[in-house]
Amino acid sequence: MKDTFRHKGLRQLLVRTIKRKGIKDENVLKAIGKVPRHLFMDSGFLEHAYQDKAFPIAADQTISQPFTVAYQTELLKVKKGDKILEIGTGSGYQAAVLCELGAKVYSIERQQELFKKTSKFLPKIGYNVKKLVFGDGYKGLPEDAPFDGIVVTAGAPYVPKPLLNQLKIGGRLVIPVGQDSQRMTLYIRKDEKEFEKHELDYFRFVPLLEDKN
Repeated sequence: MKDTFRHKGLRQLLVRTIKRKGIKDENVLKAIGKVPRHLFMDSGFLEHAYQDKAFPIAADQTISQPFTVAYQTELLKVKKGDKILEIGTGSGYQAAVLCELGAKVYSIERQQELFKKTSKFLPKIGYNVKKLVFGDGYKGLPEDAPFDGIVVTAGAPYVPKPLLNQLKIGGRLVIPVGQDSQRMTLYIRKDEKEFEKHELDYFRFVPLLEDKN
C-alpha cells in the first residue's frame, strides 16, 4: 500500500484538528503529520485512518486516537537522541511517532500476535526501533535503563515501581492510571528517591496486562 498525496493531505487536516484540541508542540505536530497512519490499520478502516478516533486492531487491542498519542508524546518532551521506553507497542503507531522525533525507541508488547506483526512491520516501512521485545510491561527493561522517558499506552491500575526506578534523573514517566477510566499522570524524577507528580486529564485505555507468573 502506498502513501499518496491524498493521505498526506488528510494528515494535515488531522494535525489541524489535534492542534485545535490543544496540542502546541510543533515537533509533535510535525511527527503526526509524517506518520502514515493508514498503513497501521486493517483495510476495512482505511477511509477512517485520519479521523481523530481510536480503532480496533488485532488481539482485542486498539490503535490509539491521534490526539491521545500527541498528548502523551508532548508530555514526554522528547529531544533527538533521547532513550524512550514504550510499554505496549500495539500497532506500532506511537513508536513511529517517537522515531520521527529522533528518539531511540525501546518497546515492550505483551500480546504475541501483535509483537510478531509489529516487529516485522515497523522496519518494513522505515521505522527502526532500537529494541522491541515480547514481555511484561510492568517490569520495564532494567537491562537497558535508565531512560529519558517512559510512555505507557494502556491503562494501569497502579504505577509499577520498576518503571519509576528505570527513569534517569530528570526523566519523565507518562502513564494513564485507573480502572474503568484513567487519569493521565506525569512523574518527573527529581533525584534518586523523589518524584514530582502531576495528575492531568481523564482518558479511556485498554488495560495494561500483567504476567502473574
